Amino acid sequence: MMYDQRRAQQPADRPSGSAGRRSTGPEPLVPPEEREKIALRLGHAVNAFADTPREALEAAESALEEAAAQLANALAERRRLLREGWQGQDPETESTELRLALREYREITQRLLRA
Repeated sequence: MMYDQRRAQQPADRPSGSAGRRSTGPEPLVPPEEREKIALRLGHAVNAFADTPREALEAAESALEEAAAQLANALAERRRLLREGWQGQDPETESTELRLALREYREITQRLLRA
């Protein structure tokens, strides 16, 4: 049997292969309507490049800046909520609750590293 690197990187609680995949995936960090607005702005910038290259680059830069800001805000809020969930808890807090928080930290961090 050969070593399967992809399978080895799967979280232990998630089966490998198509049976373990969720059809909808993880919840997006940036709301769909905000992603759509930014994508439209970027699309307009790309389409305008031939006629007005400098303005198109400025618009693309602005879209990137907005996307980065939205992502940073979403991550900060997600982190705040996660921390609220476990910090200040009774030291006897069930390890299951702590394990779930750790799992979410891991998922978010892995998503960022894949981006």
